[in-house]
Amino acid sequence: MHNLHKHCFSNNIINRELGFSHPSSFTHRFYASQVLVKNLNLYAKLEGHEGCVNAVEFNSTGDVIVSGSDDRQVMFWNWESKSKLFDYHSGHQDNIFQTKIMPFTDDSRIVTSAGDGQVRLGLLQEDGRVITTMLGKHDGSVYKLAVEPGSPHILYSCGEDGFIQHFDLRSSSATKLFCCSSSIGNKKQPPRKIGLNSIVIDSRIPYYFAVGGSDEYARVYDIRKCQWDAAKDSDQPVNTFCPRHLIGSSNVHITGLAYSKSSELLVSYNDELIYLFEKNAGFDSLPSCAASEDPKNLQETRVYSGHRNAQTVKGVNFFGPNDEYVLSGSDCGHIFIWKKKDAKLVRLMAGDQHVVNQLEPHPHIPFLATCGIEKNVKIWAPLGSDAPPLPSNAKEIIEANRQGREDRSRVTLTPDVIMHVLRLQRRQTLAYIERSHNSTDIVSDDEDEEKYLLGLLDGDLSSEEDSSANSRDCNIS
Repeated sequence: MHNLHKHCFSNNIINRELGFSHPSSFTHRFYASQVLVKNLNLYAKLEGHEGCVNAVEFNSTGDVIVSGSDDRQVMFWNWESKSKLFDYHSGHQDNIFQTKIMPFTDDSRIVTSAGDGQVRLGLLQEDGRVITTMLGKHDGSVYKLAVEPGSPHILYSCGEDGFIQHFDLRSSSATKLFCCSSSIGNKKQPPRKIGLNSIVIDSRIPYYFAVGGSDEYARVYDIRKCQWDAAKDSDQPVNTFCPRHLIGSSNVHITGLAYSKSSELLVSYNDELIYLFEKNAGFDSLPSCAASEDPKNLQETRVYSGHRNAQTVKGVNFFGPNDEYVLSGSDCGHIFIWKKKDAKLVRLMAGDQHVVNQLEPHPHIPFLATCGIEKNVKIWAPLGSDAPPLPSNAKEIIEANRQGREDRSRVTLTPDVIMHVLRLQRRQTLAYIERSHNSTDIVSDDEDEEKYLLGLLDGDLSSEEDSSANSRDCNIS
């Protein structure tokens, strides 16, 4: 089969040279070729940050990368020459989690979000200076921003406080649209706030956006139906998505979302798997249990497995001109690439000594940027190699990740404490790195985690609540 792919790939090149195929169709087939995907290898390491790199993005032309880090610096890179163009201090007081270049601004407007709850704007001046200002603020970390497709002015943020905010760079103030909450409220049990980790806009239907966070549901909203006033009840999703077996789960939540070009929604769950939902495969309202599902959601969702998503807030993404592949990082430090159509794992490569968090495809060619716990950005390109696309120990890696998920699933945590557990894991991961793998320290960390989890199961949250003033010390990347 591998030789067949190579043969088809060669024929495509020959037909292009002979003028038998249209240039655009060749580009699409070339970019989507499994031969290229299976030959992705490390092209460059962009060194310069002094902390974990949590955010990476290509500009619209694909020649520049912007990154953000725990060191609170924003850096611009010429990835092709493997060189840093410039950097600036973001003005944030905590780890940067998202960096976005506003489109049609000649890369002169950069928006960032961080663990301090701020959404900030960096304005690049003609003399090379960057002026930063705060656009708005959440109560809690802001992991993701979403820019309205093609707009140099409009963006959205979501935060741990459950709010979705709207920003127009032509205005000096932010607008709180609404607070995302569970809809099972009654007099005895009021609606519960949903802390949000991710927000994405459907580029095909740009007035739809999806959010995910501290429960099992990915919610889709229509911006046209929002009341533009957080004091009013406008938390009414037009669609919700959840795998059948996770409905009613209290120990899962969503860390990453991505829309495909055909409005499919990709959802990554903490210490669970990745699911792909068709556009019309959701619920009109939140179901109370699996038995009450809308029949149209009974169609099977595609499931992507093998990775482990427990230690950090990981993203998920598509790859290819028509989103032929699905990408995810993993706690085992590997990059997983599955074929979207049949969920077959086609590439597995070591991407970080510890954890791979974010993966961003180049907008036009089959290149990929990734970042994680290491203090660099990595660029991957189809360079060719004699090494197999799946390493010899691939089964062992996947089995270890599966076993880790199953062991963790035996400990049931309520949604109210999920963020506390994640913060503890983040703190331990950073301590592990800074202590240079000192064995005695690692044992101590493991003992602390065991005591902490036992405390949670006993209902004792006092230690975390008492340390809320220092909660910014344990943000998740």
